[in-house]
Amino acid sequence: MYVDPMTIYREYLQNAADAIDEAKQKGVLSESDEGAVELSIDGANRTVRIRDNGIGIPSRQFTRKMTALGASSKRGAAARGFRGVGRLAGLGYCQELIFRSRARGESNISELRWDCRRLKSALRSTESEADLRDVIVDVVTHHKTNGDDWPPHFFEVELKGIIRHKNDRLLSPEAVADYISQVAPVPFAPTFKFGAEIASALKANVPLGDLRVVISGLEEPVFRPFRNELDVGSESADSYTDVEFVHLTGMDGQPSAICWLLHHSYAGAIPQGSLVKGLRLRVGNIQVGDHLLLEELFTESRFSGWVVGEVHILDERIVPNGRRDHFEQNTHFNNLLNQIAPIARDLSRRCRTSSIKRKWLRDFDMQSAVAEEKIAIIAQGTLAAAKRTEFARGAERAIGAMEKIAKMDGLDLGPEDALAARVRATQKKLDKVLRAKLEESPLADLPTAKRRMYEQMFALIYECSTNRIAAKSLIDRILQKVT
Repeated sequence: MYVDPMTIYREYLQNAADAIDEAKQKGVLSESDEGAVELSIDGANRTVRIRDNGIGIPSRQFTRKMTALGASSKRGAAARGFRGVGRLAGLGYCQELIFRSRARGESNISELRWDCRRLKSALRSTESEADLRDVIVDVVTHHKTNGDDWPPHFFEVELKGIIRHKNDRLLSPEAVADYISQVAPVPFAPTFKFGAEIASALKANVPLGDLRVVISGLEEPVFRPFRNELDVGSESADSYTDVEFVHLTGMDGQPSAICWLLHHSYAGAIPQGSLVKGLRLRVGNIQVGDHLLLEELFTESRFSGWVVGEVHILDERIVPNGRRDHFEQNTHFNNLLNQIAPIARDLSRRCRTSSIKRKWLRDFDMQSAVAEEKIAIIAQGTLAAAKRTEFARGAERAIGAMEKIAKMDGLDLGPEDALAARVRATQKKLDKVLRAKLEESPLADLPTAKRRMYEQMFALIYECSTNRIAAKSLIDRILQKVT
């Protein structure tokens, strides 16, 4: 069911958030107490342990809850998990799955172990006549241990003998932190300037359940991946300009979701490694699906990778599917998509406008480079009058193209008159070199015949060269020898 191994972290942190919420509701934790999760990764022994300070499970309920399939006491409640299968997500990825817990006031620790190797062997067997109950009885052991050195209330899951998958991301603290930062209910980084504003706008309706997740081997807790600068490429960065909130309504007029968007320059596709690309969906502050889930709502699907934002769903009738990679299809979810579609179209318009703007700015810079190149060649003073006129006309055409772009309306091509000022400066530079007298040429002191020979040779070099800059450099070196 859980085809991506990393989802085990989402499932266990989701359960931790619910257990901590319940602990606060029942007074086991105060509202000011921090919901904490310790995530220990032991790569040498291929073991992961996840422990939270939530309410814990009373010993009288422990065995039944840890062996029940698809039976969750959270169903119908406001909890994030409700299907009763997430706690067993680790069965497919380790050799032994161990649960430990203690509720407040209990002296002993309840422990239950699943032998995953025996379980897989039994499920694959074609000869066994045992039913699922018999299999569970055969692979599960339960006992109690002394709780003197354990927290007063907690829940812990330990995965021993983790199976190697691809690049072994399950045992990489950095990869686990990156994944958790995107999907789990962890807080924004303290330095993120829009974090407090977003959290304040959400907390009245969204159970944020922010967890302090500490991963062994990493220096600081896990925070959401948003930072003040947005990585838009290997050598460039963008900054967020403002945050926009949009409130969406359900079919009965009640609030169905809160959307927040971080606007920036929309300078192109955001790299996957930034961990923030896309308009993402969350329920109970847990991500559902990935950044591609809403891409079909954009006028061009590629624009979904240019935006940064989230939709936090409030309507309990909009339900994640079992894998939490999409939603159950019903009229309420379809209504949500209809509400999000105008947002996606507006974001697409921003992306398209930005793309057009950058295209014209690139054209302006290209024409500017052409004009500057031709002016520099004229200023070199090595061209005959006819060739000099030809290069001057080329520079004039480039300046004319620059001026046309500078006069375009509605593209917000930069500070007012900035492009026009560059056009005037380039024209002034051209006028100056055209006013230069022939006597100022570095060839002026040569005999007429020799000068004309050099002018023809230099004209041929420019005409035959595929790189005018290299050609000018070559002619500069020749002039040093000649003059």
